[in-house]
Amino acid sequence: MTNEEKFILITKNLEEVLTPEELKSLIESGTPLRHYIGMEISGKGHTGWVFLMHKIKDLQDAGVQVQILLADWHTWLNKKLDGTLETAKKTAGSYFKEALKAAAICAGADPEKINFVLGSEFYEKMGSDYWAKMIQVAKATTVSRMIRSTTIMGRKETEISDTAMLIYPAMQAADIFALKVNIAHAGTDQRNVHVVAREAAAQLGEQKPIAIHHHLLQGLTEPILTTDENGKRVMDMEAAKMSKSKPESAVFIHDNPEEIKRKVNNAFCPEGEVEFNPILDWVKHLIFYNPTTLTICRPEKWGGDITYQNYEDLEKDYKEKKLHPQDLKIAVAEWLIAKLEPARKYFENPSRKAALEEIERLTARE
Repeated sequence: MTNEEKFILITKNLEEVLTPEELKSLIESGTPLRHYIGMEISGKGHTGWVFLMHKIKDLQDAGVQVQILLADWHTWLNKKLDGTLETAKKTAGSYFKEALKAAAICAGADPEKINFVLGSEFYEKMGSDYWAKMIQVAKATTVSRMIRSTTIMGRKETEISDTAMLIYPAMQAADIFALKVNIAHAGTDQRNVHVVAREAAAQLGEQKPIAIHHHLLQGLTEPILTTDENGKRVMDMEAAKMSKSKPESAVFIHDNPEEIKRKVNNAFCPEGEVEFNPILDWVKHLIFYNPTTLTICRPEKWGGDITYQNYEDLEKDYKEKKLHPQDLKIAVAEWLIAKLEPARKYFENPSRKAALEEIERLTARE
């Protein structure tokens, strides 16, 4: 594979790369490419994880060493599950790691080539070196910058209730340096902390990490819209994300076919409207992540079956009301049922099924 082919694979379908020029130089240097993404142990796996694993597959195909940090300490700091480190640590291994593997299988990635790192074990192994690195990051970052970065926790600045929460961004930035990665990966909601790490790198005597940010799939419920400083309609991304606390906003990887059909059927999908439409968002970013086709089955009186080769043609027909929301929803539900079948089978294993039941019990409290 040429360097250009590696660059294309790594940057495929991303929202942002900080920066493309730095990534090209890194690839051309011949330095081993070491990636990481951190995941809070905070809920059940959903279709967003399958989308993530499509990117992981791209990275694997490009020869990148892929790591996923099972962030149990971050989960504890963010008061998720039952608020204890013990539960976060246990759930990371029993459910979270297994659900990520299942999502990888659904996306065609190789779960055996993903290096899973449990945060608490890694910090214990690193000892004082890790905490010194975290303090260095904190010393290189202003208080206002750190407070602004707490939005990576899925919270507003006004929701930061204790001093420990301010440690979260510093730890996440320190993770990048401690794991010795040169490609830091996350959704667009984590951008702030990657900027912190990149700005702190020089003061720490560390290499500035490349930051790659993928799209965040919309939740299926009607989005909350606001206006920005320019008067443009924008979506409240935190409210729009899939959430375990709003089960109807997400299709979970182990949902049965009936649940998938029900959730997709009830999804927000106004006829002819393409902006802020979650079903179209999933079609564009998940179904058409790779070149494929999507067949809409419908009676002859409504135009008969039609197969789309790309998202652009589908969106055009939808906008012109040549494609009805209900017909599209049926096709999307059937695609998801087939796509997630490996995950449903994976969780038929008794121990994994028990772990799923436990995470459902824990998240039902929230």
